[in-house]
Amino acid sequence: MLVENEMLPSGNGETTFVDGKPRLVPDLSHHLSDLAKARRPSPLKVLARIIGEQDLLSLGGGMPHPDYFPFHTLSAQVLTPEAYEARPLPGASTESTFGWFWRLFGMAENTKPKTDDITIPKYDPSGDRAAVQLSQTLQYSTARGIPALNKFITEFTNKVYQPYLPTTTNLAHTGNTDGLHRIITTLCNSGEGLLVEEWTYPSALSTGLPYGVRPVSVAMDGEGMKAEALDDVLSKWNVEERGGMKRPHVVYLVPVGQNPSGATMSAERKKAIYELCVKYDIIIVEDDPYFFLQEGPYVPSAYRRTTTSPSFKDDEETSKAWIETLSPSFIKFDYEGRVIRLDSFSKTIAPGSRLGFFTCNPLFAERLERAGEVSTQAPCGFGQSMITKLIADHWGFHNYIRWLQGLQLQYTQRRDRMIDHIASEFHLSEEESDPSFLSGARVLVAREHRNRQIREKDISTTFEKEKSWFSFIPPTSGMFVWVKVHLYNHPRYGKQSLTPGEPDQTLEEALWADLVKNGVLLGPGWIFEAKDLEEDQAVTSLLHQGRPPSEGNPDDHGPSYAHFRIAFSAATDETMQKAMAIFAKVLKKFFNDSQ
Repeated sequence: MLVENEMLPSGNGETTFVDGKPRLVPDLSHHLSDLAKARRPSPLKVLARIIGEQDLLSLGGGMPHPDYFPFHTLSAQVLTPEAYEARPLPGASTESTFGWFWRLFGMAENTKPKTDDITIPKYDPSGDRAAVQLSQTLQYSTARGIPALNKFITEFTNKVYQPYLPTTTNLAHTGNTDGLHRIITTLCNSGEGLLVEEWTYPSALSTGLPYGVRPVSVAMDGEGMKAEALDDVLSKWNVEERGGMKRPHVVYLVPVGQNPSGATMSAERKKAIYELCVKYDIIIVEDDPYFFLQEGPYVPSAYRRTTTSPSFKDDEETSKAWIETLSPSFIKFDYEGRVIRLDSFSKTIAPGSRLGFFTCNPLFAERLERAGEVSTQAPCGFGQSMITKLIADHWGFHNYIRWLQGLQLQYTQRRDRMIDHIASEFHLSEEESDPSFLSGARVLVAREHRNRQIREKDISTTFEKEKSWFSFIPPTSGMFVWVKVHLYNHPRYGKQSLTPGEPDQTLEEALWADLVKNGVLLGPGWIFEAKDLEEDQAVTSLLHQGRPPSEGNPDDHGPSYAHFRIAFSAATDETMQKAMAIFAKVLKKFFNDSQ
């Protein structure tokens, strides 16, 4: 029979060849959830796949006739791939640019961008069934995505992420949140744990909790999750002490532009974590929407020299040279098929497109496709049409890489301007973090400016006796600055009533509310904290909040720090400047408020 015989794929270990040598890939089917094991192919999607793959006289599907789609064509004006200047590659000739600031924030004399026209017809005039055409992209289709998009994604994955295993598979999804939802229901049963960084993407926590999948926090440092901390959690796992929870078998990571900290995980750290996952039989979920926003270390404005690449070569060598500057994906080291990678076009094209893709082993890909067939089905045909036409047909691989290079520099400059404005409003000194905050990392510590003449000068490397207000590690990727406010220096820290008139309000909540009252919205830290929402909050605070070794009274109660995420991705330069000025004003009042 057509559908009933299509059962769960075999999970038996198989031998594949890597660089001509045999490699035994282990059976990972025991990681599938009960729900995933019970899924069967959607009969209608099986028919749709056959219709798409074979030239048949089809009377079997319930598809509307394309003539009745009211869209005869889709057209758009699109930016050219070199619309934004790119960072020069190592060894390449460069030229200084003094207009980057104006171009970045759209204030150049001539702001009209250079564009090209693209058009997608309802029917391809050449009769090419593989071409992007509305008669197919707006029709019912499989959950894998349209063929032209899948072809480009496969090429892109092989050239950029360079999967270790040749059997690695791609399929489309409707954005990383949809992708993560499918992963959790495919791998996790109720009552299981999900290993996560101690501060993490809130939607990852919210996705698992309704299914009874609870977060298990793992300590971080300046690169994200610490390998030794992961080893410690797994090696000392005690089912009885964990309320009957079995040792988790899935770890969720945002390794580049870690949300909310902006950390970038090195290849060495990824290899160390991967080997631990092999040792303890763990599946890695690599959520990587910020992969191409790898900005590198922050350089103070006094030492910064902005250079751009004066020209671009549309060739393999240029693209490869830039790709080699990026921190590699876990997929590159995945010799056992343990990684499910999530990519999204939200940060590189537009979030409203709701389009991304999985990269994983064939077994997981097939189960994830089954989950998609009866939920989101195929990604939206309009988004698939426009993005595929743009990056696959109009730009092509090398021009898309050039577009990504431009985005990288744009967000680097935005990151720099945000930190510049922080440096303008506060006195910053470079110090080593205390063990409770990204242990051992070099951080910038902010204090009140006593001498306004030193604003926008070099960051100090000397310690001042003034009480610190907050600290942060300059992000090396992504869209955020993650600040830690030093509550232990607040005059009411440790008092019985933290906020007069609001006895149940914490200092962190009071500060956040005061910022909102003054017109500035920051991401409150508590939404990023990886904790079981059923745990007692006071106990959780003691577990996840640390105290500095030399500041504050250990007998005092209450969390020692507040945390806030500052986004620099969409704000104008004027907004950044105003927001940090208000932040400074509010903090001054906050730390001098003894009432």
